[in-house]
Amino acid sequence: MSASSTTAWRDLRVRLLSACVLIAVASVSIGMGGLLYKCLILGVMGGMAAEAAILFGLSVKSWRGALYVFWALGAGLAAATGRWDAFPAFCLTSLVFGAPLCAIMCVIVLSGNALLWLRIESAWPVLFVVCVVVASDSCAYLTGRLIGGPKLAPRISPGKTWSGSCGGLVGAVLFGGGIALAAGQGGVGTAAVWAAVLGVVAQAGDLAESGMKRALGVKDSGTLLPGHGGLLDRFDGLVAAAPVAAVVSLCVMSSAPFWTAGVHDVLVALVSRLPGK
Repeated sequence: MSASSTTAWRDLRVRLLSACVLIAVASVSIGMGGLLYKCLILGVMGGMAAEAAILFGLSVKSWRGALYVFWALGAGLAAATGRWDAFPAFCLTSLVFGAPLCAIMCVIVLSGNALLWLRIESAWPVLFVVCVVVASDSCAYLTGRLIGGPKLAPRISPGKTWSGSCGGLVGAVLFGGGIALAAGQGGVGTAAVWAAVLGVVAQAGDLAESGMKRALGVKDSGTLLPGHGGLLDRFDGLVAAAPVAAVVSLCVMSSAPFWTAGVHDVLVALVSRLPGK
């Protein structure tokens, strides 16, 4: 095996072990729901806020850094107690921390609210989003390492390739269809479409986070997750995909999973929300 191949695969074992722990924790929390799931989401929101604060020069031991973390926790607590209307206030008022941290806070708050919202009826919607994002990321990583080829965005993330991106989308579609089939609630065809959409959105979120790190001159957002970096590194795709899924869920009946939404459902939802309707 060449030196470059060894370098490309040297962190695979650590990534896999870390991923197994993440999968175990997430599976139990998502499956049980309730307080355990809410605590997991709040913990992740607080952790991502702490990483963002440090990236932009705020120590979490300082009053401004600590306040930024509590801002995210407050937004999560509001959603966890049913105050879904409170998230715009947490997003807008976070501008006191500056535009960059405000933008990241908006992402944290929207994604946290979305993940809490998607778990209200059952675990399937959350499982769908998580599995699609993980499949997209994992299949992109493996396909890119095996095939290589032209770079997707060399100035932003030199390691990402077009082959990896395509492999990630294929994985997202397959896993999305599989989750829909396992749920037994129909919509396998539309599930494949929404899985592809979420896969693209997740990859865009990954690139956006990579661009932010490149602009800041850092490799990882943190060191909490061995082989993966920080929470922002690991969940960059999820924080982009979850709000999209939550919005789509507003287009279907409360008892139906969001992936059953068709073009007609989306259009009807949009028209019904026009002024005067």
